[in-house]
Amino acid sequence: MTSPTPNVKNFDLNDDILDELEASLSADRLGTYLTATGGDRAEAVRLYTWNTAVSAAFYGPLQALEIALRNAMNRELTSVYGQAWYDSAKAGLDSGCLKRVDQTKQGLRKDKYPDDAPHVIAALSFGFWVSLLGPGGYIDWKTKTKANYEMTLWRPALRRAFPHATSISRKNVHMPLNFLRTFRNRIAHHEPIFTRHLEKDYESILEIAAWIAPHKRA
Repeated sequence: MTSPTPNVKNFDLNDDILDELEASLSADRLGTYLTATGGDRAEAVRLYTWNTAVSAAFYGPLQALEIALRNAMNRELTSVYGQAWYDSAKAGLDSGCLKRVDQTKQGLRKDKYPDDAPHVIAALSFGFWVSLLGPGGYIDWKTKTKANYEMTLWRPALRRAFPHATSISRKNVHMPLNFLRTFRNRIAHHEPIFTRHLEKDYESILEIAAWIAPHKRA
């Protein structure tokens, strides 16, 4: 979607209002929209409003996909390595993932929640789950020992998290999910998404949801 036509409430935008909005949003933030609208401040604000509305519309589908993905992956990892699989040396998580698990536990304890498996699983980020579908990074930087997620996570467990996909590989699952991770992060940080192929993003959400559970797509 490269040139959206804003379809939002038609509010009045005089110079005083535009001055105030530009100061509130910041010139840097509004700059992207000004470039897209050829310097027309009123159209830039309308495009900003449209971008906000579309970002909000994507929140539900992305949330549904994240929860379905998390639950499916956790189910399969638990079946192989136990409920606290993230603490199992056999799972072979890299140092980055182990650090995120530790930070998650610390955050739970700080907020007076138990750092048991249900709370840890619920608190781990979308980026964490997507990273488990990557190749894996270093386990030990000093010895240059690398994780091998293909062998420790994908083949014994995670491939079964997508039972309705045909002829998939770890790479073919990781790639679209990693694109959706960056998409989700842009929305979470209130960044422009109007230049993305939003139809493709939505289709990707539906396709991956169908790999996990066809009724989720519907």
